Amino acid sequence: MSLKVFVIAGEASGDKLGASCMDALKTLCDVEFHGVGGAMMTEAGLVSQFPMSELSLMGIMEILPKYFHLKRRIREVAEAILDWQPDVVLTIDSPDFCLRVADIVKARSDIRICHYVAPTVWAWRPERAAKMAARVDQVLALFPFEPPYFTRVGLRCDFVGHPVVTDEIATAAEVTAFRETNQIGDAPLILVLPGSRKGEVTRLAQIFGAALDVFAQTHPTARVVLPMAQGVEDLVREMTSQWAVAPILIEASDRAGKRAAFKAADMALAASGTVSLELAANDTPMVIAYKMNWLTQKIVERKLLIDTVTLVNLVSETRVVPEFLAQNCVPEKIAPALSVILLHPEAQSDALSVTMDRLGRGGDAPGLRAARAILDGIAG
Repeated sequence: MSLKVFVIAGEASGDKLGASCMDALKTLCDVEFHGVGGAMMTEAGLVSQFPMSELSLMGIMEILPKYFHLKRRIREVAEAILDWQPDVVLTIDSPDFCLRVADIVKARSDIRICHYVAPTVWAWRPERAAKMAARVDQVLALFPFEPPYFTRVGLRCDFVGHPVVTDEIATAAEVTAFRETNQIGDAPLILVLPGSRKGEVTRLAQIFGAALDVFAQTHPTARVVLPMAQGVEDLVREMTSQWAVAPILIEASDRAGKRAAFKAADMALAASGTVSLELAANDTPMVIAYKMNWLTQKIVERKLLIDTVTLVNLVSETRVVPEFLAQNCVPEKIAPALSVILLHPEAQSDALSVTMDRLGRGGDAPGLRAARAILDGIAG
């Protein structure tokens, strides 16, 4: 079978999903790729139409200054799809960009469109499921509870598993070496994850640092480690230089160091997002804290349908992971929660394990499941 696939990803997480799916498709059929992606998709065989970083935006206030540029890129990508006439367009997350491309393509052709990563209709704006059914032919879902939200409006939705289940976990020897190299010994180690975007780091780093300062007053031997995300290293260095508790900083390129830190940590203080699943994969208990831009936060609060935003809580159907959001994202509330976890780290263990099992741990790799679902959809 010979296949033409146009792939679009707008963020690092989508780049990883796209690369895994592309690699799997290459094992199942003869395939040619065009589209937009990052380094991992490029390595898998994609020549990106323009840098993926242009699409890596989040939040209303972050997108507005780039609105006209993004609108031009949407038209350019749609025209490229219509010119090439692929067998399927695989759009990956980034719905504000991808689904606008889908609108143009669907209005002028019957090209099949498959969207990877279901929009969070279960969290807010449930009407998006019906709207997607008019512009997309198939959805690939990361979470097992998502398909019913789409199938009930007549849209095919396949649960393919979450890529976190394939993440490599550090060995006991690597953990020991990490603690020895950084002279941590048996001291409590807190993994700090203030986000991967500049806006997140700007809003959260000062709050996290202050919370760690409060925590250190009752736990003076505690150490802190912070793996930096690509593109925000300089900002992280600047903001953590003001912390009373100096963190061990891990370069974004040091994947082995990050892997060891996740497993070596006794607990984590993290921004809300997929990172909670990475922590679950490492059986690392956590506190989640997050603060959005004020306007974005107010809009989200009005439409939110769930009582927790932490994915571990949602997938495990528990509420064991404490979270401090918006006005509750303050040092005075975060620090005591860290102390509780240090005393009772086992309290989250069952929920972390259940989360990984429900996301597909032990089964076929999500990329392979996604590729099979795409081919099955094309076959009709």
